[in-house]
Amino acid sequence: MSRTAAARTAPTGGDGAEPAGETRTALRICPLCEATCGLTLTIEGTRVVSARGDRDDVFSRGFICPKGASFGELDADPDRLRTPLVRKDGELRDATWAEAFDAIAARIRPLIEEHGANAVGVVLGNPNVHTMAGALYPPVLLSVLRSRNLFTASTLDQMPKHVSSGLLFGDAVAIPVPDLDRTDHLLLLGANPLESNGSLCTAADFPGKLKALRRRGGTLTVVDPRRTRTAQLADRHVPIRPGTDALLLAALTHVLFEERLTDLGRLADHVEHLRDVEAAVAEFTPEAVAAACDMDAAEIRTIARELAAAPTAAVYGRIGSCTVEYGTLANWLVDVLNVLTGNLDRPGGALFPLSATAPAPRPAGPGRGFALGRWTSRVSELPEAKSELPMAVLAEEIDTPGEGRIRALISIAANPVLSAPDGDRLDRALEQLDFMVSVDPYLNETSRHADVVLPPPPPSQSSHFDFAFNAFAVHNQARYTPAAVPLEGGRMDECEIHARLVLAVGGMHGAPPEAVDDMVIEKALSKAVAEAHSPVHGQDVKELTAQLSGRTGPERRLDMMLRTGPYDLTLDKLLENPHGVDLGPLQPRVPEVLRTRSGRIELLPGPIADDLPRLRSALDERPEALVLVGRRHLRSNNSWLHNVPALNGGSNRCTLQIHPDDAARLGLHDGEQVRIAADGGQVEAPVEITDTVRTGVVSLPHGWGHSRPGVRMSVAASRPGVNVNQLLDGSRLDPLSGTAVLNGFPVELNATR
Repeated sequence: MSRTAAARTAPTGGDGAEPAGETRTALRICPLCEATCGLTLTIEGTRVVSARGDRDDVFSRGFICPKGASFGELDADPDRLRTPLVRKDGELRDATWAEAFDAIAARIRPLIEEHGANAVGVVLGNPNVHTMAGALYPPVLLSVLRSRNLFTASTLDQMPKHVSSGLLFGDAVAIPVPDLDRTDHLLLLGANPLESNGSLCTAADFPGKLKALRRRGGTLTVVDPRRTRTAQLADRHVPIRPGTDALLLAALTHVLFEERLTDLGRLADHVEHLRDVEAAVAEFTPEAVAAACDMDAAEIRTIARELAAAPTAAVYGRIGSCTVEYGTLANWLVDVLNVLTGNLDRPGGALFPLSATAPAPRPAGPGRGFALGRWTSRVSELPEAKSELPMAVLAEEIDTPGEGRIRALISIAANPVLSAPDGDRLDRALEQLDFMVSVDPYLNETSRHADVVLPPPPPSQSSHFDFAFNAFAVHNQARYTPAAVPLEGGRMDECEIHARLVLAVGGMHGAPPEAVDDMVIEKALSKAVAEAHSPVHGQDVKELTAQLSGRTGPERRLDMMLRTGPYDLTLDKLLENPHGVDLGPLQPRVPEVLRTRSGRIELLPGPIADDLPRLRSALDERPEALVLVGRRHLRSNNSWLHNVPALNGGSNRCTLQIHPDDAARLGLHDGEQVRIAADGGQVEAPVEITDTVRTGVVSLPHGWGHSRPGVRMSVAASRPGVNVNQLLDGSRLDPLSGTAVLNGFPVELNATR
């Protein structure tokens, strides 16, 4: 039976005051973006009063950005929930941890038994990859649930890169990153690391690395419809028409073949379908794509020649090349260019990182490969990618009647009402759920719908190791920081919250939380001892388990992963080196990194070849309407940092940027309200006239729209902005990856006066 739209008020918490006490310092890896910088926290009693960069950190060397500097303010945010909330009589009320997990166990298992595992959906948000708990426990939760209804932030951000890597290399997480410290030439598309600090390329002080590239005589080319801070630093800024990156990349590839500029180097014996790629891009001449890209054909040829002539070079594309209509094709072509110029898997080019917790490298040879569309969504029948369904279809999977409808939802550190297309529909759909659990420190636009809210403690009270981002780091290293502040009374450790959630939904409610970690350790070690290439091959599982150090289950799991990984590390060694262990620069890893069925780089995979006709049809497209692109602010990270006063100001504003020529043509004035309309609806925002955005393009940042009732984020609500994703209805998707098209879609503008 569905819930009613009863009042959704929540109790007020305490004042958040912390007792004064002795002043000390503690180290903490920053969890607020992908740069993973080392911080030195100053703590009075149990309160973080300031944060500065850790000059001795082996990775970040003292770099810090405004987000890291605001760590204490975020940590002490009085709007953070301090106790679990359970819905009673239509209202969320304070509850004990026991009451919260009892409610979950009492509701989830009966729904599964009556309607099957797919009646429960799981949503994983961006902050999951910024915590130990978010990395370690959701895979266990999914294994016990066995639901195919998994939705993550990846299909709003980076899934095209996972899909292209899976098809090229056989492993969706084998993502090469630019060797920023050694490259001579860097071509960036749809990336603004001076604002974002980098993404799918973990690099502390990305701005400093780009400046160092310039100082040593290297070349930086930035392709972006906006003159971003990164573009201002570049040798060449190419203000391309949004959404046409794949056409430009195809033309660059064409030039390399046409002018015989290809040189695969040591990769020549590890690549298949080279001539097929040449034939596939034959039509994409610079002259053919120039009008669609709004570029000069001669400039395209110059970029290709400079790329080929550079001693070392790397091509790197990010969100602007992912969240567009041809996202997977663009990301495929990024690495095709790296291969053709001999820069894939060589120092100074694009290399595959080797994380300290990755499995020990196996001998080179064929693997199982990567497959798409092993199942589809129920309503629109869209294919899965990397076991995930498009976030854009979550609402219809809940609100469309019929067998297999999602009836319960577990949302972990996610806010899809703001981050997914058509949040209004999803907002209504969440009301139709029979039951919802949210693991979140705030009552935000999504968690306000939950029947149970499980709030993690502030980040100072949690240990930290970057499982995810070390796999994309531009320098191999390992760092672990224990909790800087003792767990506050009444709170529950984030890892324990996740472990108890696994037990509650997995039919093991009441078992001790360490049972989850013990189960994972036994399973992982049993697999490791059976693998010939493992450093623990043939050893006894019980003896290995007894050797593990660590005060907690998560620490023991980390120790196990280090011991079975590629560097002969242990948790004790990391604790002995609080500023981290330097594991050296990135090294060539082909062919052992390849997992394709051929054991080679499959340069023209079947799904890519099948999608190329769609790109060819774009050669004749000339959009007449204005198109919209998003933007990232240095003081923001999606929707989850707008409640920090120090970050909610300055340039971090929700304005519609428009070029002066377009503003004059439309009769718009700086600061006035404008109505923006597109497929999914309309929003209003103030106009910001600036020549940093090219003609024909407007820009509205994502992550805003904090104006819904029942949200308890007072700072964000004081400057709510508007939700740019409400302009979309979810119908625009990259077909290979299921990623929502959030950039380069047509809009109409009308002044509200």
